[in-house]
Amino acid sequence: ASTTASSTGTVVAPIAIANAGNLVFGSFAASTGGSITVSTSGARTVGGAVVGMSGVPSAARFNVTGETGAAFSISVTADTDLTTTGGTMPFSFAADLTAGGAVTGTVTSGTLTAGAQSIYVGGTLTVAGAQVPGLYSGVITATVEYN
Repeated sequence: ASTTASSTGTVVAPIAIANAGNLVFGSFAASTGGSITVSTSGARTVGGAVVGMSGVPSAARFNVTGETGAAFSISVTADTDLTTTGGTMPFSFAADLTAGGAVTGTVTSGTLTAGAQSIYVGGTLTVAGAQVPGLYSGVITATVEYN
């Protein structure tokens, strides 16, 4: 006697990530130094003698898509300094999944509710009193993988 069994497998949608917005601190005056922070909600605050000027601050946003309900791991890394010609500014970041206003900490995992999830990244710049004027830039990298 013999019988048969079926063999099946399902390929799920690949996990993907796209940049949906950059971290923008806007313009500011260094004065005698301090800090400028943009939270994961995009709210900007200044500390010390730093003076916020023009520009609309925003948190970076990465949109993740893939299989609905799937868990995934997150790794966010960034340059430790933003740079311009002749100058550097120390940079630290914070990340969350809710745009909840975080200014410290990071997120390491998430779930693709309805096949999507956003990662929000804010940060803090430490501004020196003699900070070289210019447009400073750096790179934030977000990497995701299914668990």
